[in-house]
Amino acid sequence: MTRTALRELADRVGIIPEYLDQTGREVRRTTDAAREALLSVMGMDAPTSDAARGWLDELDHEERNRIIDPVRVVRRDDASARQVRIRLPDGMRTAQVEVELTEEQGHTWKVNATVRRSATITLPTKASYGYHRLHVRFTAAQDEREAEQSFIVVPATCALPQQHFGDDKGMGVVANLYSVRREHDWGVGDLGTLREIVEWAGNRGADFVGINPLHALYNRGWDVSPYSPVSRLFRNHLYLEVERIPHFERSAEAKALLNAPDARRALQALRDARLVDYEGAIALKERVLTEVHRTFRAQPGSDAEAYDAFVRAREPEITRFATWMAIAESSRMPDWRQWPEALQDAGSGAVVAYARAHDERVDFFRWLQFEVHRQLHEISERARVLGMRVGVYQDLAIGTNPGGSDTWSYPDLFLRGAAVGAPPDPYAAEGQNWGLPPIDPRALRRQCYRYWIQLVRRAFEHAGALRIDHVMGLFRTFWIPDGLSGRQGAYVRYPSEDLLGILALESMRHDAIVVGEDLGTVPKDVPPALRKWGILSSKVLYFERDTRGFKSASRYPELSLATANTHDMPTLSGFWNESDIELRSELGLLDGPAAVRGARKERAADKQALLARLALSAPRPFEASHFPRELSAAVHEFLCSTPARLVGVSLDDLTGESDPVNVPGVGADKYPSWRRKMSRAIEEISWSFEVDDTMQCRARRRRSP
Repeated sequence: MTRTALRELADRVGIIPEYLDQTGREVRRTTDAAREALLSVMGMDAPTSDAARGWLDELDHEERNRIIDPVRVVRRDDASARQVRIRLPDGMRTAQVEVELTEEQGHTWKVNATVRRSATITLPTKASYGYHRLHVRFTAAQDEREAEQSFIVVPATCALPQQHFGDDKGMGVVANLYSVRREHDWGVGDLGTLREIVEWAGNRGADFVGINPLHALYNRGWDVSPYSPVSRLFRNHLYLEVERIPHFERSAEAKALLNAPDARRALQALRDARLVDYEGAIALKERVLTEVHRTFRAQPGSDAEAYDAFVRAREPEITRFATWMAIAESSRMPDWRQWPEALQDAGSGAVVAYARAHDERVDFFRWLQFEVHRQLHEISERARVLGMRVGVYQDLAIGTNPGGSDTWSYPDLFLRGAAVGAPPDPYAAEGQNWGLPPIDPRALRRQCYRYWIQLVRRAFEHAGALRIDHVMGLFRTFWIPDGLSGRQGAYVRYPSEDLLGILALESMRHDAIVVGEDLGTVPKDVPPALRKWGILSSKVLYFERDTRGFKSASRYPELSLATANTHDMPTLSGFWNESDIELRSELGLLDGPAAVRGARKERAADKQALLARLALSAPRPFEASHFPRELSAAVHEFLCSTPARLVGVSLDDLTGESDPVNVPGVGADKYPSWRRKMSRAIEEISWSFEVDDTMQCRARRRRSP
């Protein structure tokens, strides 16, 4: 039996009825069972047609009684930018209406009108770019009502590459920061390491240094993926360069602790370890940082005013994050869903009492964010002095850990009962469940996009470019109900024009380019939307092919970032030596000898096609060990010859790394994803004439004489 009301309700709240699979040929239709499950996740149980019809009636009632939309995002060049659409609630036929516009800068404008049922009122001015408030007051007989709208006026596009390069094109280095070693690190690449990479790359003509997301992690146990953070609003203090914090030199206790024999031994063990020991590194850093913070609390000096301003600009989110960190630390449980019930509500009296009783520790985690902010600012300024035309290029993950700070702080925004993932494809017959909680698009709009605004604003801080992981998530995300496979999931639509408009506004305010990672299944409406908003597409050499082989350089679009690979793919050395195939076989990702032989046969064809595109000869046996370096040079020479506005050169490829930093779909018990260190330290890399020559050659190709 066709459930018409169920399908109408699902359409109304954004559950998409069908989609094209990765081949672009097969249509997969959303089942009624999936509709019912996802509606339940959204808080709309509809097991019967009558129940679905009841929800539709409630939505209609809400619509009829909405005086003005809670939020509106409009491009300033749009013809309707001065228009305000209002409607009288049920039972009110005529009313005197006052509309007051309060601009972000404080200017106020008013207009009055008589309205019958509904009207479009013209504002006396076209508001500037920014976040404004519209206040509407209705007066009719004895009835008076008020409503407000968050009125967001945005530019037509994000900041464009021309603003940085003119007619030139840019080249930079892309690195997994945690994996980069330096002589005096604490066992993990940190902001001191980033400072050295920027110094080295900037002095060799690079325009940017791109890094993995710096989002906050708990840094303990297996959950260390930068793409599954406890908060996307705040950063991981593991990356702090401890000795560079001003109050470190003033803290006799911190210096004594660090110079103690046990600390020196622990520090050396962290440096010598083959893999990043997140837990060991954060434990040692936090011991020392605790003493530095105590010195800061006792004698803040000239930093006091700056710190207070920093915290005020981020409230209430920063105190909630710091409180979450303090509770997670004391309970040794980084999942609020397993805390005592009284602490599961971020706004409860028990949480307020906890924060008050542990004021120093809560302040510690706030202060760490201030110091990360300060160090990133210094690095950004140094990049500018070095003449880097973009500077640091940061990364925004698609989601957040279900038990983390963001979901605790915004309980009405993140939904339980489903996870974000990907539909079935040739590589994952049951689809992929990423374990990330979906955001309720209706709640996002009800809260006037506060979370999204805070998110992109913080992501753009100290960044000349921002990469958005899985940018299709701004258009739609694939929801999988708990306990089911990806075959029973469905796509849910998001207010992409609003989200992209806010992104463009913050991009312009921070003068930062935006790159959208648009790999995989891409809906046909996404590429033109990205172009319209001035967002660069991701073009990866491994994927840029057609039936005749690898695409020619001229076929790369101008509005793109071109790279050889990504953190989820083999390095060029691993690709050529086929060590990734061997690893996939060991991990059980290839089903038996026949599958391994098939993968090697396919790789042999890929390598021949790549050699043909690069006009390279196959290496002779005695050249085999050195060939990956020659291949890397040729690949990046090719990418630099494309029209792509940006080219990213992987530091792993420059130095010939073979092992991947991540193997998707494999647990930490099988492969140490996100922990592999580079074989060479940044000091050694900076002394390499071979790497220098490669870098400077690429830089020259991207700039006008």
